[in-house]
Amino acid sequence: MDGTPKPSGAKAPERNPAPTKGPEATGVGTGPGRVLVAVYAFFSLAAGARAGVQLATRFAEAPVAYSLSAFAALVYVILTVALIRGARRTALVACLIELTGVLVVGTLSLFVPEAFPRATVWSAYGGGYLFIPLVLPVLGLYWLFRNRSAG
Repeated sequence: MDGTPKPSGAKAPERNPAPTKGPEATGVGTGPGRVLVAVYAFFSLAAGARAGVQLATRFAEAPVAYSLSAFAALVYVILTVALIRGARRTALVACLIELTGVLVVGTLSLFVPEAFPRATVWSAYGGGYLFIPLVLPVLGLYWLFRNRSAG
């Protein structure tokens, strides 16, 4: 932009059309991506509220189970924010943590029920939440890999 004319055959430098930040970086700016973010946001609130009440009123009954519910809520919050902000790596790691948590806690709650005297969000693979905690990280991972060229 210094005012000098460009040679007629010169092309302007190509810009990378792929967004690197914001919802577009993780593909959640429109359509099903928005639904994914909304479900994570809802689970952030649901798991967080449940864990908050449990920790405040009945912590001594099942400290591990209630702490795991709080941890699940934290993972959902991190995922929601990461998807909205376009932090793909953070979202990917959080999805993997979520899936691992659901599988480990779900399995332990079925085969070693005395380890969880009270249910967590991830107990019985999220059976208390219509198994959405089991399906959600799979959908999240699918979404992130499907839209990996966006970020």
